[in-house]
Amino acid sequence: MKIYVFHSDAQHGWLAVKRAELVRLGILDQISRCSYERGKTVYLEEDCDAPIFIKAKEAAGEPFEYRESFQEYSPIRSYYGFTA
Repeated sequence: MKIYVFHSDAQHGWLAVKRAELVRLGILDQISRCSYERGKTVYLEEDCDAPIFIKAKEAAGEPFEYRESFQEYSPIRSYYGFTA
């Protein structure tokens, strides 16, 4: 079972997912500019983009878990905005 990391700070949260997985699931073009990316990882914004990913994983019958990582101020906010 795949384990993802949900990063959060005092104001918001993001689910870290590899870009290749978004392509494989066919949802890359559904991800908004509210998410961030760094290297090969996309940090899916918790309110609009992470639910798209979760629904796609469930539809594909792929079980998963996530663990939480909290920082008072997340460096994710300084990453590049997502572009498909």
